[in-house]
Amino acid sequence: MPTSSPRQPASSREGVLGFSVAAVLMGTMGVFVEQAGLDPITTVFYRCVFGLATMAAYCAWKGYFRSQRFNRRLLGLALLSGVLMVSQWVFFFGALQRVGIAVATVVFHVQPFWVVLLGALVFREQVGAARLTWIGIAFVGLALAAGIGRSTLSADSAYLIGIGFTLIASVLYAGVTLIAKALGGLRPHLLTMIQCAVGVVSLPWLVPTGAMTHVGLHQWGWLAGLGIIHTGLTYALIYGAVPKMPVSVIAVLQFIYPLTAVLVDWLVYGRALTPLQGLGVGLIVLASLGVNLGWSFTGGGLRRARG
Repeated sequence: MPTSSPRQPASSREGVLGFSVAAVLMGTMGVFVEQAGLDPITTVFYRCVFGLATMAAYCAWKGYFRSQRFNRRLLGLALLSGVLMVSQWVFFFGALQRVGIAVATVVFHVQPFWVVLLGALVFREQVGAARLTWIGIAFVGLALAAGIGRSTLSADSAYLIGIGFTLIASVLYAGVTLIAKALGGLRPHLLTMIQCAVGVVSLPWLVPTGAMTHVGLHQWGWLAGLGIIHTGLTYALIYGAVPKMPVSVIAVLQFIYPLTAVLVDWLVYGRALTPLQGLGVGLIVLASLGVNLGWSFTGGGLRRARG
């Protein structure tokens, strides 16, 4: 007993560090996508190629292939999650090209609210008045962060398509999240490897072969980075960190990713959010914390729900 107390904070600190590093790295992903300069499907294909190689090597090193047992249900759900994940990457990369890194990343982070709504629809989970209120606040924040106003609705169809792509990507990722909950017996590293394998097998059928072979020398580094850094390294860091941290810490740290993306978009491309968009980001962050931490409204104030 006495020796366990000092080690728990150390483990938690390791988790915080690993998760934070992964989130910062994920915040740079949009730069790699833009600098690669390829269409979304080709970009995702090569992300899957390098990601598959990286995750397979990692799983072999850790011995996960020997310890994992597959059955038909497990494999079927893993393949379905692969279809959703790869589709999500394609839509998200398409959104980056239309609305920029900051807006696409911030809007994508309404994903936890889709999880709540889909859980209520599919699994008949109770939502509750407090959660519905937070979801309403989040979608007000979404409209503000996306910069959707009367002029945007009437004049900028490409921008609206980009916002639509981002929302589709967030819904697809919510589906991945729900499936992952049902795959408790499958290591997440192996799940990511299977998802990448789905992309490697399926995506070449969707674009002409020439589009995937005409890749310049300067583009290979960016594509390799998407697979090795933003898939292999970051996912390994996140999967290793999450079990070491309480939910309350994860709920806060998850916003390092979108905030890094906003900063990177401004520093690299000079695209800054407006004050109104910043207010929208704040509402999304507040609402996400409210949902994840179980905050409820009582007596004109906030309190954390018991249980």
